[in-house]
Amino acid sequence: MSLKIRLARAGTKKRPVYHIVIADSRSPRDGRFIERLGYFNPLLPKDKTERLKLDFEKVKAWLAKGALPTDRVLRFLDEAGVVKREKRSNPERAVPRKERKARAEEAEKAAAAAKAAAAAAKAAAPAS
Repeated sequence: MSLKIRLARAGTKKRPVYHIVIADSRSPRDGRFIERLGYFNPLLPKDKTERLKLDFEKVKAWLAKGALPTDRVLRFLDEAGVVKREKRSNPERAVPRKERKARAEEAEKAAAAAKAAAAAAKAAAPAS
């Protein structure tokens, strides 16, 4: 049984509140869970302490039992200093889509030109 520490959505339409729960990875997002560890209210300002509440003792106990946090929960735990989160780098994401597409087309053209040059050189080599 693979355990996850993840968010389960609650609240009304367009007013989300998330429960931080420990659940089997196969159960639905808002479905069955084992234990509730806290909550997250994204509508509150970031400086409010009521925005995120977690029982860190329970979290540490579940992590010791082998539960894996999802990316968002891992961010919360990293900010609290419970778990170290690996820094990620995706330099392509910062480039606008049109620019990425243009770069990909240029790379394709360069590859096609290199292939054509290699074929021309191969054809010229036996003739001499």
